[in-house]
Amino acid sequence: MVRIVFYGTPAFALPTLNILLASPHEVVGVVTQPDRPRGRGRQLTYSPVKQCALDTGVPVFQPERAQIRNSDFLTQLRSVNADLSVVVAYGRILPDPVLEAPRLGTINVHASLLPKYRGAAPIHRAIIAGERETGITIIRLVTEMDAGPMLGMTRCLIEPNQLSSDVTSDLATMGAQLLIETVDALAAGQAHETAQNHSEASFAPPLTREDGHIDWHASAIDIHNLIRGLHPWPHAATMHQGTRYLIHRSAVIEDHDSGDSPGTIIEARADRLIVSTGSENALAIRHIQQEGRRSLDTRSFLSGQRWQIGTQLTSHGL
Repeated sequence: MVRIVFYGTPAFALPTLNILLASPHEVVGVVTQPDRPRGRGRQLTYSPVKQCALDTGVPVFQPERAQIRNSDFLTQLRSVNADLSVVVAYGRILPDPVLEAPRLGTINVHASLLPKYRGAAPIHRAIIAGERETGITIIRLVTEMDAGPMLGMTRCLIEPNQLSSDVTSDLATMGAQLLIETVDALAAGQAHETAQNHSEASFAPPLTREDGHIDWHASAIDIHNLIRGLHPWPHAATMHQGTRYLIHRSAVIEDHDSGDSPGTIIEARADRLIVSTGSENALAIRHIQQEGRRSLDTRSFLSGQRWQIGTQLTSHGL
């Protein structure tokens, strides 16, 4: 049996926390980010990980960013006498004394095939780049971001129309299973570590609103991948006659080159909202949302909007 301190915040971390709670190992503490105001009412809300810990009676620690480097937090951490720390989407960088406090160190569930896509948004960046494969890598955390030795890896395909939210859900489940296998191997003294090839590293920086600006001069497939990769946040966006619209779903229409300049609406009727791009293929918008309103499928949207053929969509004003 291994005594574990679990670090995590969003729903992505829940399958791993739940599988640890159901295992022979003991979760002796959960560290999650402080409660934040969320929603339109801006009420303080527990993170999914905190709620799970409270429901199961596990002690919760919520240090602010500055407190993570404070000796008081390190004293709290040592007081639970953990053998191992497990990190899953915690959202904060941990200093070396915290990483090294448990006797077996600290391991992390990272949602990419390392060394590719080190950083905060590996799933989204992989989809935006058009990758057809991703996976989970379990690594030992070290000072350099996501650069530690690997203890396990599992792979999965990214389907051509999968959204980042779908892939995230799949990888959360896969990561939980690989993590428990890794913890079992560590407990038995049978874990093997493999160094990453740092020369092959690529990076996945955090997403920003600006990442969502659609450049209609790009190819249809690149725009489609951007829309998939930025769902559910911050969403790909375009401007139409001074109003901002978020694109939630799309499809590539092959061999549909109208000859119009990129961003031109070439069909707008029934359930067909087709836009020219910078490639020989066009893009079909399947779900769209005027900013501040709800998302609609194309047929519902066009029944209430008069978008004219020949009108131009742009990034200006985003």
